[in-house]
Amino acid sequence: MEMNQTWRFIDHSTSGLYTHPLQSFALDDTLCTATGEGSSLPVIRTWVHSNTVMLGIQDSRLPYLQDGLEEVKNNNYNVFVRNSGGLAVVLDEGIFNLSLIFKENKSFSIYDGYDFMWEVVKLMFHDAPAPIEAYEIVGSYCPGNYDLSIAGKKFAGISQRRIRGGVAVQIYMAVTGSGAARARLLKRFYERSLRGEKTRVEYPNIQPEVMASLSELYGEHISTSDVQWRLLTTFQKYGAIIKTSTLTEAEWQRFDHYYDRIIERNRKAMEKQQSK
Repeated sequence: MEMNQTWRFIDHSTSGLYTHPLQSFALDDTLCTATGEGSSLPVIRTWVHSNTVMLGIQDSRLPYLQDGLEEVKNNNYNVFVRNSGGLAVVLDEGIFNLSLIFKENKSFSIYDGYDFMWEVVKLMFHDAPAPIEAYEIVGSYCPGNYDLSIAGKKFAGISQRRIRGGVAVQIYMAVTGSGAARARLLKRFYERSLRGEKTRVEYPNIQPEVMASLSELYGEHISTSDVQWRLLTTFQKYGAIIKTSTLTEAEWQRFDHYYDRIIERNRKAMEKQQSK
């Protein structure tokens, strides 16, 4: 995958604050399908949502999930289960999300997808106070081999979803606010959801001090608008042609299907826990 091609740019960094967070996952599935079948150019989509804890499928199986949900809701966060792997993450106005969506190429491995996003972020933040590294930050929430960190503090995590010939490489970046405060919320969530019980899934033992926002790491305020400007100018600098876009009528129809399916899956996951 190269940056120097024509991209559709779909901006939900403001409108997303007023929409259901699960819409973003349905939108990415919709665009994955469109790029996979060749009816869409590759897509750059940015999105920001209001206070939400987005659980992974494995989180929905926590033994005392209802207690954890109560903790999150008492802190004025909504909770939903997304349709992909990984564990819980925090979304709020200071978290900038980016999806790069394109047609699957058999020579383009899953690691290539992660590396491509990592390279994009390094170029966006070429002036970072220390190198941006990719390795698992032990003690972070939703840990993985492609945690992005500066001086050992995680500010971002990358995930990937492949569906119907399309690839969506997604990243959340903590831009403003306290990385440790978000981590403390999820630490309490897991503590109440587990109550010290041993489980087959290894849930993170969160250490809030290993997480930070870009504003904290830079020592100056960086807004989500600043990040979007860095994103677009970086792509253009490396030869991309950016075409601002919205979904087509056919894509909206497909979106309705994916969104209904995700909402239903979320409902079943929550009801399953409530019946225990």
